[in-house]
Amino acid sequence: MGRYNCVIADDEPIAREIIEGYCAHLPILQVVASCANALEAKAALQQHRVDIIFLDINMPVLDGIAFLKTLKDPPQVIFTTAYKEYAVNAFDLAACDYLLKPFSLERFIVAVDKATEHLQKRVPVSITTDPEKTDEAIFIKTDNRIWRVPFRDILYAEASGNYTRIVTPQHTHMPAITFSGFEQQLPATLFVRVHRSFIINKSAISHIEGNRVFLNRIEIPIGSNYKDAFLKELGL
Repeated sequence: MGRYNCVIADDEPIAREIIEGYCAHLPILQVVASCANALEAKAALQQHRVDIIFLDINMPVLDGIAFLKTLKDPPQVIFTTAYKEYAVNAFDLAACDYLLKPFSLERFIVAVDKATEHLQKRVPVSITTDPEKTDEAIFIKTDNRIWRVPFRDILYAEASGNYTRIVTPQHTHMPAITFSGFEQQLPATLFVRVHRSFIINKSAISHIEGNRVFLNRIEIPIGSNYKDAFLKELGL
């Protein structure tokens, strides 16, 4: 097992020291940067290959949740915060785990184990920029069948509780996979998140009108939190 590079982002020096101390107990973790705000953390992510980020939510200038939304290919995220009410938002953003301050070393280790488990399972297809890779497919299980669905055939995907609704011109599939789990398996070169509940295939876009994107006759809402990043992704 190799070592995992970690970044700590927290505006409280004592909180950073506690996490650094916890990391020192785990030989598999290598702290490459300890940052006082989200902008420092963003710079660290650009300078290093980062596997795990310990991210405080309540930070000045740019809070942890807003910061995470700016990342195209985030590492495993373990949120740290003193505020319980942020939990729902954190998990909606596919956080690996959520540590409520003050947390014990034992609870910290549980979170790290979850993150390393995800890292070991992760398929690197989602980060490809090789155009030939766009012909690859995902295998999804529904009822007693396993379907091979080429990425290029997926028009859009929609969150539906613990399921994801995957729509192609021929079929609609409803596998028992979370929306965030499905999103991680998609190549970022082809797909873009336009709403907390929708991911679309960029090549299927026919036009955009106001806060709606059209895939020919299919109308998908554009979430206000996603609009700027979506338009930037399209070069607008």
